[in-house]
Amino acid sequence: MVLNDENRRNKPHSNRHRGARPPKPAPAADHVEKPGLRARQAAAKILAAVVDRRTPLDGMLDLENGNPAYRQLNDADRALVRAILNTALRHLPRIEAILDTLVGTPLPEGARALHHVLTVAAAQILYLDVPDHSAVDLAVEQAQLDPRNRRFASLTNAVLRRLSREKATHLSNTQALPAIPGWFYERLITVYGKAHAASIAEAVLEPSAIDLTVKSDPEGWAAKLGGLVLPTGSVRLPASSGTIPALEGFEAGEWWVQDAAASLPARLFGNLAGKHVADLCAAPGGKTAQLVLAGGLVTALDQSGNRLRRLESNLERLGLSATTLEANMADFRPETLFDAVLLDAPCSSTGTIRKHPDVLWTKGPEDIEKLARLQERLLRHALTLVKPGGDLVFSNCSLDPTEGEDMVDRVLADNPDWRLIPVDPADWPGLEEAVSPRGEFRTTPAMLPATAGHAGGVDGFYAVRLRRSG
Repeated sequence: MVLNDENRRNKPHSNRHRGARPPKPAPAADHVEKPGLRARQAAAKILAAVVDRRTPLDGMLDLENGNPAYRQLNDADRALVRAILNTALRHLPRIEAILDTLVGTPLPEGARALHHVLTVAAAQILYLDVPDHSAVDLAVEQAQLDPRNRRFASLTNAVLRRLSREKATHLSNTQALPAIPGWFYERLITVYGKAHAASIAEAVLEPSAIDLTVKSDPEGWAAKLGGLVLPTGSVRLPASSGTIPALEGFEAGEWWVQDAAASLPARLFGNLAGKHVADLCAAPGGKTAQLVLAGGLVTALDQSGNRLRRLESNLERLGLSATTLEANMADFRPETLFDAVLLDAPCSSTGTIRKHPDVLWTKGPEDIEKLARLQERLLRHALTLVKPGGDLVFSNCSLDPTEGEDMVDRVLADNPDWRLIPVDPADWPGLEEAVSPRGEFRTTPAMLPATAGHAGGVDGFYAVRLRRSG
C-alpha cells in the first residue's frame, strides 16, 4: 500500500516501505508510553480478531475470559475501546472506502495489522469526539512500536493527517454507501426491495434503544422513567436514562430489559392461564417471564448450565417461578405433551446488528444456511412436544427468510396436521407494517420511527404461530 500520487508528491519519503530506506530503529527501552495508547492497541487487536478471524465481539469484551489487552485497561479506557470498535464496525465499509482513496496499492500481506491501526484511527477522526491530533499521533506511535508496521509510520502519519484535513469531503462522498457488507446488502434487496434495504442499512448506524417489558401499567412506568410506550406494550427509555440497576423498579423486579421486537413471540399466545408451556431455548429468561405472567405453568429449558443459572437469577429478581431444566431440547422427550411451546431458535442474529455490529463481519451466507438447517431440525422436534389442539410459536432474530418463512414452509408441507394461525394487523396498531400478508411477524431495524427524546427502530425478528389439529 502506497500513497496516491498527490501524497507521493507531498511526502517523498513515504515510499520507505518499498525498501528505499531502512526502517527506523526501535524506540529506546526508556520510552515513555503515551496516554491512551494501550486502548488503541487493544482496539486494533480486537478489530483484527473480528474482521480477519471472525471472532464474536462479546466474548472478547468479557471481563473474565475476554481479550487480555482489554481486561487490563481501566474502566474509562474500556469504554473508549468499546466506542471505537462499535463505531468502526458500524461504519466499516465507508471507512475502508475512504482509506482506499487515500492509499494506493495494497499493503503486503504481512502488514495486515496496519490496516486495523488505520481503521481505528479513522473511526475516531471521522465519527468520534476525539481530537484528531490525538488519533493521528497514537496511530503513528502504534506503528513505531510494532516491528511489523514500523516502516509504515510515515505513511500512517501522512494518510491520517490528510484524512483529518479532508474529512468533511470524504464523509459526504461516502454517505450513500451502504454501511453493511455487500453480500448481506444484496440479500436484503432481494427480500425487502432496495428502499427498505437502504433504510435497514442506515438504521445500523444508530445504537439500539433500551426497551423494558413491564409486569403491569406500562403508561405508569413510562411516566416514572421518562419513557415512551411502544405498540408492543414495551417502555422505551430515553438515551439519558443512566445505569439500568439504578433505575426505579429494577430492585423490586417490576420490569426487565427486552427489545420490543423480542417481546412479540411470547405475546402471540395470548392468555395462558393454567396451561402447561415449554420454553425450549429459554435463557436469559425474558420470554420465560412473559409466559409466566401470561398465566402459564412454564418449563424452561436450556442446554447451558451457566445460562440457566442466569435465567433463574433473573426470575428470582422478578419474583416469578418456573420449572427449569438443563437439557438439549433436541433430546427432550417429556412424558406429557404441552399445551403450548415456544421455540426461539439459535440463528444468525442478523436482526440484532444495531446492538451487535460485529455480526455481519463474523458470519456469512454459509452460516445462514447452516443455521437454517439446525432450526429446521429443532422445529420438527418441537412439533412432537405439543398436544393436539395446542400451539407452537417459532421465532428468531434473523432478517433472512432462509431462517424463517422458507424453512417454516418446508416443515408445514411435511406436517399436514399443523397450520399457520395468522396475526391480525388490526390487533397490533402501530405495527401493521410488521405483519406479513399471511400473518407472520417480520420486524426490521428500520421500523418504529424515532420521536423527540427517544430513538427509533427495533431488532429484526421473525415470529409465527402454528397450531396442531385437535
